[in-house]
Amino acid sequence: MSAEQSYREKSKDPDTSAEIVSAEAAPSSVSNDQGTQKAQESLNPLQVVSSVFAAGLGVQSSKNRERDFQQGRAGTFIFAGLLFTALFIGTVYAVVSMVLSSR
Repeated sequence: MSAEQSYREKSKDPDTSAEIVSAEAAPSSVSNDQGTQKAQESLNPLQVVSSVFAAGLGVQSSKNRERDFQQGRAGTFIFAGLLFTALFIGTVYAVVSMVLSSR
């Protein structure tokens, strides 16, 4: 009897298949609990600033982006993004003004 035939016969038995299903379901329920726990944690201000800065420069990693969407709040990122944009425009304006005034 091959392993595949043995598996098919075991899967026909309702008691055995219930054990197989419950054993397969256990790891996914553990990972869901961990995912829920991570989702409840909020980002600290340094993580928000670094994520906005990296995203603004186009170098945000997919790992951090996923973390931001799971743990962060939209309002926090919108405010930080607007603040970053204003500071960036102000910096560019100041540098251009200094270069043009020195001529």
